[in-house]
Amino acid sequence: MFIDSHCHLDLLDLNSYQNDFAKFMLATKAAKIQQMLCISIDLETYPEMLALVQTYPEVFLSVGVHPNVQPQTTLTAAELLKFASDDKVIAIGETGLDYFRSTGDLTWQQQQFKTHIQVAKQLHKPLIIHTRAAGMEALQILATEGASTVGGIIHCFSEDWEFAQQAIELNFYISFSGIVTFKNAKAIQEVAIKVPADRFLIETDAPYLAPVPMRGKSNYPQYVSYVAEKLAELRNTSVEEIARQSTINFQRLFPTTKI
Repeated sequence: MFIDSHCHLDLLDLNSYQNDFAKFMLATKAAKIQQMLCISIDLETYPEMLALVQTYPEVFLSVGVHPNVQPQTTLTAAELLKFASDDKVIAIGETGLDYFRSTGDLTWQQQQFKTHIQVAKQLHKPLIIHTRAAGMEALQILATEGASTVGGIIHCFSEDWEFAQQAIELNFYISFSGIVTFKNAKAIQEVAIKVPADRFLIETDAPYLAPVPMRGKSNYPQYVSYVAEKLAELRNTSVEEIARQSTINFQRLFPTTKI
């Protein structure tokens, strides 16, 4: 049984499922997907996302605003708290820093990041962290703002071993996506070998970043098995062990998800 620790179920292409979300969910069960964490990227679409998955106990939610999304007005803690107190919400984010897609004066992005950390600490819920071209600054903010008290996930890991070590010291888990299956992802694969067994997770980031052999196609939570297969190869173990350990790790981070 697998857990997809990061996906966007409200953004999936469901054409092959006759645009029927219930049929898609049956397919995830057939693929041995035990649980999924559906990730928020903005507050405007969050209510619709909640409505989509509300009746599925195997789906959990995060609440947050993606670092590339700049609200028309400054994001406040009260806005996040409005949604994040719900029992189905187990994490805050995705949040972080992205200096690749966003340019110019990014003070707003840094402040938005800090607001998410504030709310996570207030609710004692872990953070979902996105970093791109800003890894070390993101770690600095996490450390300065005391994010280690709640910890969380460095999602879609794309940094190096030095970054991973510092993130783990800050009480964060390292989540590997389909990127780890790419031929040119040698640095990420090296981290996948070195990361302690009690600190890794697997994810799809569906509908993005489909793993080999589905690279270039729309991604689905079912494809998390390909990520597990690559980690098993890299760590010289079985797919079953990767599934077992990543499940234990996820449910340790999020105790309310333990069955």
